[in-house]
Amino acid sequence: MPHTCVLILLDGLGDRAHEQLGNRTPLQVAHTPCLDRLAQRGATGLYHAGKLGQPLPSEDAHFAMFGSPRDEFPGRGALEALGADIPLDENDVAVLTHFAHVRATETGALRLAQDRVSGTPEAVASLFNAIRHFEQDGITITVTQTAGMFGVLTLRGDVSPHITDSNPMVDGRFLSAVRPLHTHATDPAAIRTAQVLTAYLRRAYHILNAAPLNATRIENGQPPINGLVTQRAGRLRPHMSMRDRYGLRGLSVASGTMYKGLAKYLGMDFHKVDNSDAPGKDYAHRVAFASSMLETHDFIHVHTKTPDQAGHSKNPENKVKVIEALDQGLADSIEPLLANEDVLICVTADHSTPSCGTLIHSGEPVPLMFIGNGVRRDTVRQFDEIQVAGGALGMARGDELMHLILNYLDRARLGGIHDSPLPQEFWPGDHEPFTLE
Repeated sequence: MPHTCVLILLDGLGDRAHEQLGNRTPLQVAHTPCLDRLAQRGATGLYHAGKLGQPLPSEDAHFAMFGSPRDEFPGRGALEALGADIPLDENDVAVLTHFAHVRATETGALRLAQDRVSGTPEAVASLFNAIRHFEQDGITITVTQTAGMFGVLTLRGDVSPHITDSNPMVDGRFLSAVRPLHTHATDPAAIRTAQVLTAYLRRAYHILNAAPLNATRIENGQPPINGLVTQRAGRLRPHMSMRDRYGLRGLSVASGTMYKGLAKYLGMDFHKVDNSDAPGKDYAHRVAFASSMLETHDFIHVHTKTPDQAGHSKNPENKVKVIEALDQGLADSIEPLLANEDVLICVTADHSTPSCGTLIHSGEPVPLMFIGNGVRRDTVRQFDEIQVAGGALGMARGDELMHLILNYLDRARLGGIHDSPLPQEFWPGDHEPFTLE
């Protein structure tokens, strides 16, 4: 039986049917001889990391795919901080933030005029420096730039992550007031955190709005970079590593900061890769690297963000081209994995990214397949959202993906067997030897 699982993760691969594509999805339309050939060698089905119809961001979806329970999820802010190597103590709160163009109304409310703005690296660095630190009521806030206009706020003191976002994520809407979540409406820490973060964001607006840089931008017909918006507060939580829960030595091959943070959080190794304008070649290199790491790891996550990015462009034809490029990249690199009897291949996505409409991500399930020794072979001949619905895997959800992987690796624990006091899902588990003394 296989010893190592290679997870081919095509981020945002799933989509909706589009009239300009003959009421088909980009994956249905794309010419994907490699993915179709793989589908003919294994079991297929559908997958959703949460509930059907529930759109998930990549961090939530990956956390479920990697088999960790929701109550151990630290929040995107904390994962981003870990990935950016920002020191984070167990009581700190990390919040995602980025610059935006906002407009003040007569009532003093701020409206999001433009969620995405750009500036020179030197200009952006100067704006981050201008709002670097803030302190009030025993709480300190520090902003750290992570990439371009984006950064992480680190809140220290008697703070809470149970607060709302200020970013409405839709141009033209008012920024959201920062408030405690309803579950923590009377929690003094959440109330204080919301108040201090509000004061910081107000101060940041005034500093940015008065910056000479923005006066120059206005003179040049550019929107001022005068607002800071926040979302996805998080804090580190007690949790189990992938090795302790599933007995797997994990490796993530990806380009994003969040994936580095997630790998660090779950005790996985991380190999950072760069993106070029040739997604197929990029992915071929990543798959080839995974093939070289089979001796040291038994779970390898090989990630590409390009289908998701193509979906965000709201251009279905563009997503078709990206999918076809990735299929070619797989064709150029998958053979060593297919020829290795010790390898289980899993191909899927974390969520659907619609190439039309206003949703960022959507709640449709994504295609899933497994290829390897012992895996049942069904009659599906095409790898797309419709054909795989009739496959042998049926509909898998949440951490069932990791349980399927353990099953195909012959590491699944028989129900009711307890060879370890820990909640380990793999077998044989880690246990102390029985002794006569």
